[in-house]
Amino acid sequence: MPQLFEYIDTLNQPYEAFWVDSHNINDPTRPHWHYYVEVIYIEIGDLYVECEEHKETLRPGDCAIFHSKMIHTMTPVDMNNYRYGVIKFDLSRLNSSGSFSARLRSVTEAARRAPEIPYFIRAEALEGTPVGRIFNTCVTELAERKYGYDLVLHSNLCELMVTLARLWREEGLDTSHFAAGVSNGAGIESVTEYIDEHSSEALSVEKLAKRCGMSYSYFAKNFRQMYGRSCKEYIEFVRVSKAEDLLLFTDFDLTYISQETGFADCSHLIKVFRRWKGITPKQYKLAHARTK
Repeated sequence: MPQLFEYIDTLNQPYEAFWVDSHNINDPTRPHWHYYVEVIYIEIGDLYVECEEHKETLRPGDCAIFHSKMIHTMTPVDMNNYRYGVIKFDLSRLNSSGSFSARLRSVTEAARRAPEIPYFIRAEALEGTPVGRIFNTCVTELAERKYGYDLVLHSNLCELMVTLARLWREEGLDTSHFAAGVSNGAGIESVTEYIDEHSSEALSVEKLAKRCGMSYSYFAKNFRQMYGRSCKEYIEFVRVSKAEDLLLFTDFDLTYISQETGFADCSHLIKVFRRWKGITPKQYKLAHARTK
């Protein structure tokens, strides 16, 4: 019996964005679920969509949102003529700290629980919104991975979720009690945001578990189940990724980079970087300098 769970490496791929069409078969039409939030946008043809007990035929200009752990499937009505965009992302990466904007995670979770909020959004409701442009931008940025692509992805995904939140408000979702800057519980789903913001500081799994109100063992088990790696490995990955950006796009020396990315010293940076990348930071910088 096939498993419904679709594994996604949330550690190495916090975002996915791609087009699915009749010439590029990349379509998991079987029922599946994952930890990501997934949003689809129909550009050509009709798409029959099932999400738990909800069933709809989506047409060009329509979109749908599948929340984390929702079982869903998509099947083109005409297998020879269809094209739709798919964006998947870890919602915990999109929390906003703006003083007046609501926390995206809180609003999205409230929309999921509200029976009046639809998973399927018609083209008429999306008219005048940037959804189509956002899909094109995200796919292009993720494919090309130019300098700052992750920031562009983050800003576009925030814009996408704010667009959906505004539509949910029009459907009656009350967002007034979601205060920005007030966490909706330091749960394990949002701890990755904290790690990203504080990766240059001393971080311990014990303190992160306490922050989430969990025992060390329970936190460690659930973190590995959700992200496919241990929390310690996740912290190392975030630090190595930030060191990688500094190596590629700045001329800072290793002492500065190690300090900025949370490593104890240059030796620690070199050791961990080589374990993750297979080469030293210096070799990495030289190799990529030759390819530019």
